[in-house]
Amino acid sequence: MTDITELWLTRNDIRNSKVVAKPAPALGEDEVLVEIDKFGLTANNVSYAVAGDQIGYWGFFPVDDQWGIVPVWGYATVTASNNEGVAVGDRFYGYYPFASHAVLKPGRIKPSGFVDVAEHRSALPGLYNQYNRTSAEPEFLKGMEDERCLFFPLFVTSYLLYDYLKDNELFGAKQVLVGSVSSKTGFGLAHCLHHDETVSARVVGLTSPGNVDFVRSLGICDDIVTYGDETAIDASVPAAYVDMSGDGPLRVRLHDHFQDNLMVDTMVGATHWEAGGGSGELKGPKPEFFFAPSQIEKREKEWGPGVIFGKALQASADIANSVKGSVEVEKISGAETGADLWRKLVNNEISPRRGLILSLV
Repeated sequence: MTDITELWLTRNDIRNSKVVAKPAPALGEDEVLVEIDKFGLTANNVSYAVAGDQIGYWGFFPVDDQWGIVPVWGYATVTASNNEGVAVGDRFYGYYPFASHAVLKPGRIKPSGFVDVAEHRSALPGLYNQYNRTSAEPEFLKGMEDERCLFFPLFVTSYLLYDYLKDNELFGAKQVLVGSVSSKTGFGLAHCLHHDETVSARVVGLTSPGNVDFVRSLGICDDIVTYGDETAIDASVPAAYVDMSGDGPLRVRLHDHFQDNLMVDTMVGATHWEAGGGSGELKGPKPEFFFAPSQIEKREKEWGPGVIFGKALQASADIANSVKGSVEVEKISGAETGADLWRKLVNNEISPRRGLILSLV
């Protein structure tokens, strides 16, 4: 009998984790068991845990009211199947638990993949329920598995943020402030803006002193500003703030500095999650959370099915290729090692130069 290894987190203290081993359950009708070959571990996963209850991320792989399993992006191979449309040996890229195995319920099966139609996932964002059959994917994706685990979920978000800003003519801003620009979503957005010749706005990256050299090596910011030096930014120039940090005091400082010249405040991630909150009444615009599925839905209606994803995938590949040599991929196995890396990631102790690919098998 197959044993499943999972990493559980307490919902109210995401540093606290435990490794849980249990027998794989008997498969129900149309269910499959997959072995998770590998997955990426990034600050994006911390954002999933921080927003687990607010947005529903704990609901994809539920445990109970006190514990949760953080979702990850990776590859898995089918090892047992009760589904005629999915065979043992089939391999899929998608949204999995921080675990060695998972039980999925494929539906709406096509040569390109399937949708998990398990009842508990039906009310959750459909973007995360899609699984892509690797044998049916474009050749350029087949050679970028590690990059796809690490970067693509983040760079797709980067592209969608870029598209959202462009779609709204940057809200009238002449400079775009990217909070936590050393994060993958942050430097992905900066890359998209910097390499678009039609964007004249300056790209201003906000980061900690220890990450300045890394950000500078990417060559995607017109200005790099360290936290605490925000008053060095010209407040007379209308600005858009895209926040990957979730840092409440930083938000207050920027709103105080720009006031009505801050045209939009878009919240995305939570790399500095413990500094969140505490914003109170802010001068300037009300912060708004960026929900990627909404921009996808808008573009699907305007451009047709699949077009926005095609653009986002190509952009992700371009960004991933541009950072080769700046991020070193590390392949790591073992549940206890994975738990230790999770704690370090939550504590913001992982260098942006490290790309963590994990396996609990």
